Amino acid sequence: MAAVTVLMTHLAGAANVFLSGADFSDLAFFEAHNVHYKDGGTTQDGLQILKQHGINCVRLRIWTSSSAQASGSLNNAYNFTNNLTYNLPLALRVKNAGLLFLLDFHYSDTWADPGHQATPTAWSSLTLTQLTQQMRTYNSNTIAAFAAEGAMPDYVQIGNEITDGLLWNTGGKLTGSFNTIWSQCGQLMKAGVQGIQDATTALGVPMPKIIVHIDRGGDWATTEWFFDNLNFQGVPYDIIGESYYPFFHGPLTGLSNCLNQAAARYNKPMIVAETAFPWNNTSIHSNNIFGIPLTTNGQVSFIAALAQVVKGVPNQLAMGVFYWGAEYQSVSGLNEAGFNTTSFFDANGNVLPVIDAMGGMGAPLVMSASYTSPNVKLAWPFSGAASQLLSSTSLAPSAVWSPIPISAQVTGTVFNVAVPMTNQAVFYRLH
Repeated sequence: MAAVTVLMTHLAGAANVFLSGADFSDLAFFEAHNVHYKDGGTTQDGLQILKQHGINCVRLRIWTSSSAQASGSLNNAYNFTNNLTYNLPLALRVKNAGLLFLLDFHYSDTWADPGHQATPTAWSSLTLTQLTQQMRTYNSNTIAAFAAEGAMPDYVQIGNEITDGLLWNTGGKLTGSFNTIWSQCGQLMKAGVQGIQDATTALGVPMPKIIVHIDRGGDWATTEWFFDNLNFQGVPYDIIGESYYPFFHGPLTGLSNCLNQAAARYNKPMIVAETAFPWNNTSIHSNNIFGIPLTTNGQVSFIAALAQVVKGVPNQLAMGVFYWGAEYQSVSGLNEAGFNTTSFFDANGNVLPVIDAMGGMGAPLVMSASYTSPNVKLAWPFSGAASQLLSSTSLAPSAVWSPIPISAQVTGTVFNVAVPMTNQAVFYRLH
């Protein structure tokens, strides 16, 4: 019987960190309401569970809410708790867990998204000139506070899903064409970035990577409109962020088109800043989504398909995926809009296989081989979702490497191919 040798091809840029991320903003909130996170049936720190399963970056949202707004009822806490006071100790936990940290500015006392970008109450009487200065000062002070805590962000979002602008109404609600509202939005965003630069310069620490995040992962036309206008304004940023939820934004073909078109037009790194998939029927969706069942295995199938789209973007410009609401669990009396059934944890707090699928996107691309007569099974993590399996009968420099005409299957949280054993030595590699 001939031996099988498995090789690895190191692709250009492969040394760059792929962000296998999770939004864990409400970890401390859920812990305060007696929620437990379990791995192997044992209660553990939720952040350590993330780390154990390959998640390497945690995203935390920050609101401008006051302590008074965040006090009182359960719903008050849920809708106002994520302020600076709440975030500082949680961010330090993230850093102490050995995880990268993405800070998501909402520039509102509560949720900011395409339908809600309410100016903070304390800023509501400011003129545009005053609001611009406030953006710079607020960002500078906030970044300095995290740095002083030992929790300097590695990445910072200037706004959350700002497809239609931010800081309504003084900041301006964007419309579908270039006008003075775009110039106001650009002015505010440039001031926000400058505030971060002010803090990092004063502290002598590296500038975090700046992300601009909209909610149009399946919509190239609006993505093009937004970033063309943003670039015209001269807003400095490093990474394009897109939300993509299949139950909101359509099939993965739309995401593939959007990311590929953006890569060609802007040549900038991109992340899927938010995604999720249900593990059972929920108020979010009650049927299969594009043929994928709403089950724990369905979650894995979705991430496998998502990985193939993201990893297939030209020049490895798609550099990460963040799973939103990964920490959610049911709390009696709290309306979680169904996201407690899209998270990394089941109804009893046990971690689900989807976490390994997500972690696998950033895992070292190592292929393993096992023999079960008459085949050799080759397996690799989701980090190799866009890789092609090649074979050769020689390692000579002139050797011909041929594609394997067998489609990879998903078993558990890995891709795999069964190839027949022969009497001739065969070498395999991913390319």
